[in-house]
Amino acid sequence: MAVTTQPITVEEFERLVVQPENADRRLEFVGGEISEVVSNSYSSLVAARILVKLGVFLERANVAGYLTGADGGYQIGDERYIPDVAFVARARQPEPSHETYNPLAPDLAVEVISPSDDLNVLRVKVGNYLAAGTVVWVVRPEAKAVEVYAPGLPVRRVSADGTLDGGEVLPGLALPVKDIFPD
Repeated sequence: MAVTTQPITVEEFERLVVQPENADRRLEFVGGEISEVVSNSYSSLVAARILVKLGVFLERANVAGYLTGADGGYQIGDERYIPDVAFVARARQPEPSHETYNPLAPDLAVEVISPSDDLNVLRVKVGNYLAAGTVVWVVRPEAKAVEVYAPGLPVRRVSADGTLDGGEVLPGLALPVKDIFPD
């Protein structure tokens, strides 16, 4: 659901987002416009499954870092995003951020597509994540597939019978795509 119809500046966004009437809203700033992040139960369930599986991996593999869910915001250039799941290595950020939008781009961002998502906005976000050095998993629940975008590499599509790996961000991770879908 669009919150603004005319482009604004990041400074205007930052003033609006801290207003009391916006305290319980999940707002992103993409391409000069404010959008409210809205999901559906199935997409949220898929994101939660990914969050849990990544959390278990991080603990078992003793990987130091911070995993955030669908309320963790990040500054990506002059934009503000709220990925469904994100990870920042402790080597890059020794302490967790207490800012509304973490000033450090995540190492991994997971965007689970929901019916209300604007795919043009998603393309912009992926491009900006890549420019910031972030690996992006775009999860397509209806197709039961994940697109993996990594800076400098071709896009890789992993279907339900494939396995996601952590690449350089989470070495040793092997996550069967079928395991992130509840069917």
